[in-house]
Amino acid sequence: MFAYIVRRLIAVIVMLLVVILVTFGIFFAVPKLTGTDPATLFVGKQADPAAIEGIRQKLGLSDPIFVQFWHFVSGIFAGRDYTSDGDVVHCAAPCFGYSFRTEQAIWPVLQDRLPVTMQLAAGACVLWLLGGVATGILSALKRGTAVDRSAMTIALAGVSLPIYFTGLVSLAIFSYGLGWVKGDYTPIADDPLVWFREMILPWVTLAFLYAAMYARLTRATMLEILGEDYIRTARAKGLREPVVIGKHALRSTMTPILTILGLDLGAVLGGAVLTETTFNLPGLGQAAVKAISDKDLPLILGVTLIAASAVVIANLVVDLLYAVIDPRVRLT
Repeated sequence: MFAYIVRRLIAVIVMLLVVILVTFGIFFAVPKLTGTDPATLFVGKQADPAAIEGIRQKLGLSDPIFVQFWHFVSGIFAGRDYTSDGDVVHCAAPCFGYSFRTEQAIWPVLQDRLPVTMQLAAGACVLWLLGGVATGILSALKRGTAVDRSAMTIALAGVSLPIYFTGLVSLAIFSYGLGWVKGDYTPIADDPLVWFREMILPWVTLAFLYAAMYARLTRATMLEILGEDYIRTARAKGLREPVVIGKHALRSTMTPILTILGLDLGAVLGGAVLTETTFNLPGLGQAAVKAISDKDLPLILGVTLIAASAVVIANLVVDLLYAVIDPRVRLT
């Protein structure tokens, strides 16, 4: 088990380095492909060439590409020096650069928005995992019945309907119509009860999409597993049906569930763009949308790195859970 964990950690480190390299390349490739100078974005198109060149020197854009990459990588982990009012200031925290629009460090912006996205992802993940898996198991056990057909019809609707549609419908009914929620984000530290009440709609809206996919996958996998020889053997031994389903069938069903869970959870942690925009949640997804509209490349870069790191780390956790569920994985 220890050797398995070491191999996976090495793979994660290599993958994160590749992500940093690719993201850095895109950061410099996009301006060249679009004919846009990052320094021009920083000061505006009406600035004189001397001001643009001064910004290029300040941001280090005139340095060789390898020097810029070193400053970029070291800044992520150890902070970096920057010039403020003629004085050199060291940013000890991780630094993804400085916004072209506000000239503020990117990392504090990400720190403020990341907890909102994590709260959204955690709550929705619990709902879609419990609801989707339970619905899939019930449909498999009630195959061909009205319960099965109804559950799969709802799951098909959940997969087909876009989040912004279900989000707007839920807002129209429960916020504007019934007035149960205001549709505004309240920090959990200010009022936990109001925070919980206002987060229910985003959780349910986001979970509805993913729960539908998990229900369909769980049903298909469970139907296949229930026909295996070891399930028939367990029943022939006289084991109770809850034991057969919970201990034997469900354990095998969780392998594909964990696979997509790592991808989905990592993607949501990178910013649920549509959900955060629909419900006006100040998370990473909303920050990414604003950064794209403002052409704020450093902020786009920071959100991209956070999202990619979340996917990689979530898949590492899934790999470790694989080894717990199925010991054969440790030998691979």
